[in-house]
Amino acid sequence: MSLEWPARSGSLVWSNPVVKWWGLLTFVSVVNIAVWFALYSELQDHRTGVAVWSFLTHALVERQTGGASGTSGIGLMLLLCAAYVFGCAFRSFLPRADVQRICLFDTWLSSVVVGRTVATVAEVAFAAQWAIILHQLGTITGAETVLNAAWVIVPLIVVAEGFSWYAVLTRNFLGNAIENSIWAVAFFIVGIALGRLLPEFDGAVRAMFVLAIVGTAGYLAFLVTVDVPMYLKRWRANLAKGKRLLSPLEGLRDASTRWIVTHDIAAWKDEIPWMSLYFSAAVWSSLALCVFYAFMGHLPR
Repeated sequence: MSLEWPARSGSLVWSNPVVKWWGLLTFVSVVNIAVWFALYSELQDHRTGVAVWSFLTHALVERQTGGASGTSGIGLMLLLCAAYVFGCAFRSFLPRADVQRICLFDTWLSSVVVGRTVATVAEVAFAAQWAIILHQLGTITGAETVLNAAWVIVPLIVVAEGFSWYAVLTRNFLGNAIENSIWAVAFFIVGIALGRLLPEFDGAVRAMFVLAIVGTAGYLAFLVTVDVPMYLKRWRANLAKGKRLLSPLEGLRDASTRWIVTHDIAAWKDEIPWMSLYFSAAVWSSLALCVFYAFMGHLPR
Protein backbone atom coordinates (compact mmCIF):
# COMPACT_ATOMS: atom_id res chain seq x y z
CA MET A 1 0.00 0.00 0.00
CA SER A 2 1.39 3.38 -0.97
CA LEU A 3 1.73 5.86 1.86
CA GLU A 4 2.06 8.89 -0.42
CA TRP A 5 -1.05 10.66 -1.68
CA PRO A 6 -1.53 13.32 -4.35
CA ALA A 7 -2.48 16.71 -2.96
CA ARG A 8 -6.19 17.45 -2.83
CA SER A 9 -7.23 13.99 -3.96
CA GLY A 10 -10.93 13.25 -3.56
CA SER A 11 -13.68 15.80 -3.13
CA LEU A 12 -14.97 17.54 -0.04
CA VAL A 13 -18.66 16.77 -0.56
CA TRP A 14 -21.14 15.08 1.74
CA SER A 15 -21.32 11.98 -0.45
CA ASN A 16 -17.64 11.38 0.31
CA PRO A 17 -17.39 8.83 3.18
CA VAL A 18 -14.40 10.71 4.59
CA VAL A 19 -16.55 13.83 4.97
CA LYS A 20 -19.29 11.83 6.70
CA TRP A 21 -16.70 10.41 9.10
CA TRP A 22 -15.29 13.87 9.78
CA GLY A 23 -18.82 15.19 10.42
CA LEU A 24 -19.39 12.44 12.98
CA LEU A 25 -16.08 13.18 14.70
CA THR A 26 -16.96 16.86 14.84
CA PHE A 27 -20.41 16.20 16.29
CA VAL A 28 -19.03 13.88 18.98
CA SER A 29 -16.35 16.43 19.89
CA VAL A 30 -18.87 19.25 20.23
CA VAL A 31 -20.95 17.05 22.55
CA ASN A 32 -17.84 16.18 24.57
CA ILE A 33 -17.00 19.86 25.02
CA ALA A 34 -20.58 20.57 26.15
CA VAL A 35 -20.35 17.74 28.69
CA TRP A 36 -17.06 19.14 30.02
CA PHE A 37 -18.65 22.56 30.55
CA ALA A 38 -21.59 20.91 32.31
CA LEU A 39 -19.21 19.06 34.61
CA TYR A 40 -17.26 22.23 35.27
CA SER A 41 -20.46 24.01 36.24
CA GLU A 42 -21.53 21.21 38.57
CA LEU A 43 -18.23 20.20 40.15
CA GLN A 44 -15.97 23.22 40.23
CA ASP A 45 -15.92 25.50 43.27
CA HIS A 46 -15.74 28.98 41.70
CA ARG A 47 -14.30 30.46 44.88
CA THR A 48 -11.02 28.66 44.25
CA GLY A 49 -10.80 28.46 40.46
CA VAL A 50 -8.85 25.65 38.86
CA ALA A 51 -6.18 24.26 41.07
CA VAL A 52 -3.01 25.52 39.42
CA TRP A 53 -1.37 26.05 42.81
CA SER A 54 -2.36 22.51 43.82
CA PHE A 55 -0.86 21.29 40.55
CA LEU A 56 2.47 22.95 41.37
CA THR A 57 2.68 22.09 45.06
CA HIS A 58 1.30 18.55 45.09
CA ALA A 59 3.07 17.17 41.99
CA LEU A 60 -0.18 16.15 40.32
CA VAL A 61 -1.35 14.10 43.30
CA GLU A 62 -3.42 15.02 46.36
CA ARG A 63 -1.59 13.45 49.30
CA GLN A 64 -4.30 13.68 51.94
CA THR A 65 -6.21 10.46 52.46
CA GLY A 66 -9.53 12.24 52.68
CA GLY A 67 -8.80 14.72 49.89
CA ALA A 68 -10.43 12.84 47.08
CA SER A 69 -13.44 15.12 47.01
CA GLY A 70 -11.59 18.36 47.77
CA THR A 71 -12.30 21.38 45.64
CA SER A 72 -8.64 21.86 44.73
CA GLY A 73 -8.42 18.24 43.62
CA ILE A 74 -11.47 18.38 41.39
CA GLY A 75 -10.21 21.64 39.93
CA LEU A 76 -7.00 19.91 38.89
CA MET A 77 -8.90 16.95 37.44
CA LEU A 78 -11.10 19.30 35.42
CA LEU A 79 -8.02 21.14 34.17
CA LEU A 80 -6.39 17.89 33.02
CA CYS A 81 -9.65 16.71 31.50
CA ALA A 82 -9.99 19.99 29.61
CA ALA A 83 -6.54 19.49 28.09
CA TYR A 84 -7.63 16.08 26.83
CA VAL A 85 -11.18 16.96 25.73
CA PHE A 86 -10.20 20.13 23.89
CA GLY A 87 -7.01 18.54 22.52
CA CYS A 88 -8.94 15.62 21.04
CA ALA A 89 -11.59 18.02 19.70
CA PHE A 90 -8.88 20.02 17.93
CA ARG A 91 -7.58 16.81 16.35
CA SER A 92 -11.13 15.86 15.34
CA PHE A 93 -11.85 19.22 13.72
CA LEU A 94 -8.54 19.09 11.82
CA PRO A 95 -7.67 15.41 11.33
CA ARG A 96 -4.13 14.48 10.34
CA ALA A 97 -2.07 11.34 9.90
CA ASP A 98 1.24 12.59 11.21
CA VAL A 99 3.88 10.40 9.59
CA GLN A 100 2.13 10.45 6.20
CA ARG A 101 1.65 14.25 6.52
CA ILE A 102 -1.95 13.98 5.25
CA CYS A 103 -4.80 16.19 6.44
CA LEU A 104 -8.29 17.31 5.42
CA PHE A 105 -7.84 21.10 5.38
CA ASP A 106 -5.17 23.37 3.94
CA THR A 107 -4.26 25.52 6.94
CA TRP A 108 -1.15 26.01 9.07
CA LEU A 109 -3.16 24.49 11.93
CA SER A 110 -2.92 21.22 9.99
CA SER A 111 0.85 21.31 10.50
CA VAL A 112 2.02 18.06 12.04
CA VAL A 113 4.15 19.93 14.58
CA VAL A 114 1.10 21.83 15.83
CA GLY A 115 -1.07 18.74 15.98
CA ARG A 116 1.57 16.55 17.62
CA THR A 117 2.25 19.22 20.26
CA VAL A 118 -1.46 19.40 21.11
CA ALA A 119 -1.62 15.60 21.23
CA THR A 120 1.40 15.37 23.54
CA VAL A 121 -0.08 17.77 26.09
CA ALA A 122 -3.47 16.05 25.91
CA GLU A 123 -2.11 12.54 26.31
CA VAL A 124 0.17 13.35 29.24
CA ALA A 125 -2.80 15.07 30.91
CA PHE A 126 -4.93 11.95 30.40
CA ALA A 127 -2.22 9.79 31.93
CA ALA A 128 -2.00 12.19 34.87
CA GLN A 129 -5.74 11.78 35.46
CA TRP A 130 -5.29 8.03 35.79
CA ALA A 131 -2.27 8.49 38.05
CA ILE A 132 -4.25 10.75 40.39
CA ILE A 133 -7.21 8.37 40.52
CA LEU A 134 -5.02 5.35 41.23
CA HIS A 135 -2.99 7.20 43.85
CA GLN A 136 -6.12 8.26 45.70
CA LEU A 137 -7.58 4.76 45.57
CA GLY A 138 -4.28 3.25 46.67
CA THR A 139 -4.08 5.69 49.56
CA ILE A 140 -7.67 5.02 50.65
CA THR A 141 -7.24 1.24 50.54
CA GLY A 142 -3.59 0.96 51.49
CA ALA A 143 -2.93 -1.10 48.36
CA GLU A 144 0.77 -0.82 47.50
CA THR A 145 0.22 -2.35 44.06
CA VAL A 146 -2.15 0.47 43.16
CA LEU A 147 0.18 3.15 44.54
CA ASN A 148 3.12 1.75 42.57
CA ALA A 149 0.99 1.68 39.41
CA ALA A 150 0.06 5.33 39.95
CA TRP A 151 3.69 6.40 39.97
CA VAL A 152 4.73 4.65 36.75
CA ILE A 153 1.82 5.64 34.44
CA VAL A 154 2.94 9.19 33.60
CA PRO A 155 6.65 8.34 33.09
CA LEU A 156 5.68 5.52 30.73
CA ILE A 157 3.46 7.81 28.67
CA VAL A 158 6.17 10.49 28.54
CA VAL A 159 8.53 7.88 27.07
CA ALA A 160 5.79 6.84 24.62
CA GLU A 161 5.44 10.47 23.52
CA GLY A 162 9.17 10.56 22.84
CA PHE A 163 8.85 7.61 20.45
CA SER A 164 5.84 9.28 18.82
CA TRP A 165 7.92 12.39 18.12
CA TYR A 166 10.72 10.18 16.80
CA ALA A 167 8.26 8.59 14.35
CA VAL A 168 6.89 11.97 13.29
CA LEU A 169 10.28 13.57 12.70
CA THR A 170 12.02 10.65 11.00
CA ARG A 171 8.92 9.19 9.29
CA ASN A 172 9.78 5.82 10.82
CA PHE A 173 6.64 3.82 11.67
CA LEU A 174 8.64 1.66 14.07
CA GLY A 175 8.46 4.59 16.49
CA ASN A 176 4.66 4.44 16.35
CA ALA A 177 4.71 0.69 16.98
CA ILE A 178 6.90 1.17 20.06
CA GLU A 179 4.79 4.12 21.23
CA ASN A 180 1.59 2.10 21.15
CA SER A 181 3.29 -0.90 22.73
CA ILE A 182 4.22 1.33 25.68
CA TRP A 183 0.60 2.52 25.91
CA ALA A 184 -0.36 -1.17 26.07
CA VAL A 185 2.09 -1.78 28.92
CA ALA A 186 0.82 1.30 30.79
CA PHE A 187 -2.81 0.24 30.59
CA PHE A 188 -1.99 -3.36 31.38
CA ILE A 189 -0.62 -1.96 34.63
CA VAL A 190 -3.82 0.08 35.07
CA GLY A 191 -5.82 -3.11 34.59
CA ILE A 192 -3.77 -4.91 37.25
CA ALA A 193 -4.33 -2.02 39.67
CA LEU A 194 -8.08 -2.05 39.04
CA GLY A 195 -8.15 -5.80 39.59
CA ARG A 196 -6.36 -5.36 42.91
CA LEU A 197 -9.08 -2.92 43.99
CA LEU A 198 -11.98 -5.31 43.33
CA PRO A 199 -11.92 -6.97 46.79
CA GLU A 200 -11.86 -3.55 48.50
CA PHE A 201 -15.30 -2.41 47.34
CA ASP A 202 -18.80 -3.84 46.96
CA GLY A 203 -21.91 -3.28 44.87
CA ALA A 204 -22.01 -0.57 42.25
CA VAL A 205 -18.41 0.53 42.86
CA ARG A 206 -17.09 -2.96 42.19
CA ALA A 207 -19.28 -3.11 39.09
CA MET A 208 -17.68 0.14 37.86
CA PHE A 209 -14.23 -1.35 38.35
CA VAL A 210 -15.28 -4.47 36.42
CA LEU A 211 -16.57 -2.25 33.60
CA ALA A 212 -13.29 -0.30 33.59
CA ILE A 213 -11.30 -3.56 33.46
CA VAL A 214 -13.40 -4.79 30.53
CA GLY A 215 -12.87 -1.46 28.73
CA THR A 216 -9.14 -1.64 29.40
CA ALA A 217 -9.00 -5.21 28.10
CA GLY A 218 -10.80 -4.11 24.92
CA TYR A 219 -8.34 -1.27 24.45
CA LEU A 220 -5.38 -3.63 24.90
CA ALA A 221 -6.89 -6.10 22.43
CA PHE A 222 -7.25 -3.32 19.85
CA LEU A 223 -3.66 -2.20 20.34
CA VAL A 224 -2.23 -5.70 20.11
CA THR A 225 -4.33 -6.99 17.20
CA VAL A 226 -4.92 -3.86 15.10
CA ASP A 227 -2.87 -0.79 15.96
CA VAL A 228 0.64 -2.10 16.59
CA PRO A 229 0.49 -4.64 13.70
CA MET A 230 -0.63 -1.83 11.35
CA TYR A 231 2.44 0.26 12.16
CA LEU A 232 4.77 -2.74 11.96
CA LYS A 233 3.35 -3.58 8.53
CA ARG A 234 3.99 -0.01 7.35
CA TRP A 235 7.52 -0.08 8.78
CA ARG A 236 8.32 -3.34 6.96
CA ALA A 237 6.83 -2.00 3.72
CA ASN A 238 9.06 1.07 3.88
CA LEU A 239 12.08 -1.09 4.65
CA ALA A 240 11.35 -3.23 1.60
CA LYS A 241 11.16 -0.11 -0.56
CA GLY A 242 14.42 1.22 0.87
CA LYS A 243 12.70 4.44 1.89
CA ARG A 244 15.12 6.96 3.38
CA LEU A 245 14.44 8.17 6.89
CA LEU A 246 14.68 11.86 7.69
CA SER A 247 17.10 13.26 10.23
CA PRO A 248 15.41 14.96 13.21
CA LEU A 249 16.21 18.44 11.85
CA GLU A 250 15.00 17.52 8.37
CA GLY A 251 11.90 16.03 9.91
CA LEU A 252 11.18 19.09 12.01
CA ARG A 253 11.32 21.29 8.93
CA ASP A 254 9.23 18.86 6.92
CA ALA A 255 6.61 18.39 9.65
CA SER A 256 6.36 22.15 10.15
CA THR A 257 5.91 23.18 6.54
CA ARG A 258 4.48 20.29 4.54
CA TRP A 259 0.98 18.86 4.69
CA ILE A 260 -0.89 16.96 1.98
CA VAL A 261 -4.59 17.70 1.69
CA THR A 262 -6.47 14.57 0.68
CA HIS A 263 -10.11 13.51 0.94
CA ASP A 264 -9.49 10.08 -0.58
CA ILE A 265 -10.96 7.26 1.51
CA ALA A 266 -8.01 5.06 0.55
CA ALA A 267 -5.69 7.44 2.39
CA TRP A 268 -7.79 7.48 5.54
CA LYS A 269 -9.26 3.99 5.81
CA ASP A 270 -6.58 2.70 8.20
CA GLU A 271 -6.76 5.84 10.36
CA ILE A 272 -10.55 5.89 10.77
CA PRO A 273 -10.88 2.99 13.29
CA TRP A 274 -8.35 4.23 15.83
CA MET A 275 -9.26 7.89 15.48
CA SER A 276 -12.97 7.14 15.88
CA LEU A 277 -12.42 5.16 19.09
CA TYR A 278 -9.78 7.51 20.45
CA PHE A 279 -11.75 10.73 19.98
CA SER A 280 -14.93 9.23 21.43
CA ALA A 281 -14.52 6.42 23.97
CA ALA A 282 -11.17 7.62 25.32
CA VAL A 283 -12.57 11.12 25.85
CA TRP A 284 -15.61 9.69 27.61
CA SER A 285 -13.31 7.85 30.01
CA SER A 286 -11.52 11.12 30.77
CA LEU A 287 -14.85 12.79 31.59
CA ALA A 288 -15.89 9.79 33.68
CA LEU A 289 -12.68 10.03 35.73
CA CYS A 290 -13.69 13.54 36.78
CA VAL A 291 -17.09 12.35 37.95
CA PHE A 292 -15.57 9.40 39.79
CA TYR A 293 -13.00 11.61 41.47
CA ALA A 294 -15.69 14.00 42.72
CA PHE A 295 -17.40 11.18 44.66
CA MET A 296 -14.33 9.18 45.62
CA GLY A 297 -14.36 10.38 49.19
CA HIS A 298 -17.80 8.84 49.68
CA LEU A 299 -17.18 5.42 48.17
CA PRO A 300 -18.75 2.60 50.22
CA ARG A 301 -16.17 0.02 51.31
